[in-house]
Amino acid sequence: MTTHYDQPTTEQDSPGAWGPPPTAPPQAGEVRQPLVRRLWRGRPEDPRWARPAFLGLLALTLVTYLYNLSASGYANSFYSAAVQAGSKSWKAFFFGSLDAGNAITVDKPSAFMWPMELSVRIFGLNSWAILTPEVLMGVGTVAVVYAGVRRRFSPAAGLIAGAVLALTPVAALMFRFNNPDALLALLMALACYFVVRAVEDGRTGWLVWAGAAIGFAFLAKTLQAFLILPPLAVVYAVCGPVRLRRRLVQLGLATVALVVAGGWWVAIVELWPAASRPYIGGSQNNSFLELTFGYNGLGRINGDETGSVGGGGGGNGSGRWGTTGWDRMFSSEIGSQISWLLPAALILLVAGLWATRKARRTSATRASFLVWGGSLLITMVVFSYMAGIFHQYYTVALAPYIAAVTGMGAGLLWEKRKEAWASLTLAAAVVAAAAWGYVLLNRTSSYLPWLKWLVLIGGLAAAFGLIFAGRISHRLALGAAAVGLVAALAGPTAYTLSTVNSAHTGSIPTAGPAGASMMGFGGGGRPGGLGGGFGGGMPGRQGRQGQQGQQGQQGQQGQQNGNGNMPGGQGQGFPGGGMPGQNGNSQGQGQSQGQNQQNGNGFPGGGRLGEGGRMGGGGGAGGLLNGANVSSAAKKLLEKDADDYTWVAASIGSQNAASYQLATGDPVMAIGGFNGTDPSPTLAQFKKYVTDGKIHYFIAGGGMGGGMGGSNSGTSSRITSWVESNFKKVTVGSATFYDLTQKAGD
Repeated sequence: MTTHYDQPTTEQDSPGAWGPPPTAPPQAGEVRQPLVRRLWRGRPEDPRWARPAFLGLLALTLVTYLYNLSASGYANSFYSAAVQAGSKSWKAFFFGSLDAGNAITVDKPSAFMWPMELSVRIFGLNSWAILTPEVLMGVGTVAVVYAGVRRRFSPAAGLIAGAVLALTPVAALMFRFNNPDALLALLMALACYFVVRAVEDGRTGWLVWAGAAIGFAFLAKTLQAFLILPPLAVVYAVCGPVRLRRRLVQLGLATVALVVAGGWWVAIVELWPAASRPYIGGSQNNSFLELTFGYNGLGRINGDETGSVGGGGGGNGSGRWGTTGWDRMFSSEIGSQISWLLPAALILLVAGLWATRKARRTSATRASFLVWGGSLLITMVVFSYMAGIFHQYYTVALAPYIAAVTGMGAGLLWEKRKEAWASLTLAAAVVAAAAWGYVLLNRTSSYLPWLKWLVLIGGLAAAFGLIFAGRISHRLALGAAAVGLVAALAGPTAYTLSTVNSAHTGSIPTAGPAGASMMGFGGGGRPGGLGGGFGGGMPGRQGRQGQQGQQGQQGQQGQQNGNGNMPGGQGQGFPGGGMPGQNGNSQGQGQSQGQNQQNGNGFPGGGRLGEGGRMGGGGGAGGLLNGANVSSAAKKLLEKDADDYTWVAASIGSQNAASYQLATGDPVMAIGGFNGTDPSPTLAQFKKYVTDGKIHYFIAGGGMGGGMGGSNSGTSSRITSWVESNFKKVTVGSATFYDLTQKAGD
């Protein structure tokens, strides 16, 4: 099928697009096909393979993302505990409380957890109930990207875009994980789709829907949802097919929709009496607005994050969260997560804008490149230079934009392949994808070493054929294009399959095979402890420093001794020696084996964080990133007389509290929020809870204690000292508890 693109026209021409127009409504007397047939056949003007291929893409995406899903267990136990709480308490559901006792919220708005919480209410608390809604969001995002590209280009272009998204490693990771990013990516893709639809026909409703999508995305991950507002607003203001005054009014109505969709929840939370709602986790003054514009907002840009575990880039662009700069998305920490087709996408974006340079102002095709491409560029720039907390998985936000630009650019240049510039540019994009794929695969040279050569040689051969695509037979040109597509997608496909075949837990998951991504605190986060912060870098993927047998030995000993691990007793990185709550000594439980290094949560040289060789009792970095192992004896202790208390226990840090809450099914208070640095509860409030008999046990260790972040960061330490001085110590296995119903010496 040949797609007919619109040519330069006068301003008075009716708004049109490149590609076939949307399906026209049925005429009077026309016989409509049965619904099932219409769903299978698709548009009458489409080739017969188009709709089955699209449905097949969705089915394969669904099956791939569901495969081995339960291996990740509760994934990020921090959010899973909040999901568990929301499935028990509607108040916790609304506010996003970490526990059903509603002591403190997670450090995000609650909307991204609502689908998971409803699923758990229906199907019970288990890995599938928590993670399947995320998978469905991934499939939905693929469908939206396909639909957005398909409307202006060919079905093949839409399929390419959908496949690129589905096979992006970080997308396969986050659409199987319970962080906020899955819902954010879906809603951002919808917003782009709606704006392009608005440029097509000038209807106000499409812009209102776009505003509503971004507003609701704010309730998933706050200000990150607003990153793409400038390009979307500017594109419609310039390209909208109605008079300028009406365009401005429409944008105003979209803004109202955005404020309403995102503001209703914020207004309720801010107006609700603070004494009768949970403390806003991540804030220092119990304010969601402070959280939005501070820790989760401008603090992520400039690194000034009160209460954080430490962010900020140095003067040379190097900080605890990796090196900033224009090439950050291509770095060893980030590149393998998202950048496989980024060079090709940038080439295709420039080509698309050049090809449409003479199109009319209202061209929906050019607007498509501007919407998706503008969203890509602004998000990439912000990610590249943000000095605050930054994790590799954030880059999933780029995946829909890269996919759409790649599909649109490939579709446009294919149709124009008889023009020399188009065939040469298409060949250049394939070369860029193959060459960069080779570089990324070479960074993990022991992983499928033959694949990088297949990618490089196949890409170069395909590019040679595409140079002459306009002068050789259609079949040969199509073959060259197919080889080029396979070469471009081979690397990310391998990394995606590795991702879905591995378990992923904790707060900093990464995609791909062992060693594919190295990032963390200190010295750019390289394994081996080259920098400060935690005395040698948090893990990006597997701990490979010790290698096999040595890893197993260290994992069984559970010793985090500072050799690329957590500092143990020498005071490296934190005041007082080692990690707060552990007296500088980090003794693990000795469960990890050297070969059990599969999900990217391991510390270099010793065990998997959150599984074995961890911080004793879930403290220190274990408590910060992945909680604790809860023994059956500890679970039995906490469950005794649990119904008599609002909280069966309290613990420093949310991850540590989450582990015990998920194990027992009963509320556990997280003192100090995620990092243990929030001033909630105060010592006076905690004493009152204890006096009123609302808390049974205090769990020793966990979180960051009081060593970091803000003037209130000593609250957790003061509570710990008071408990240790006044209440009976109970040891269960390697875990230590304090019975808050029994005074010391009784």
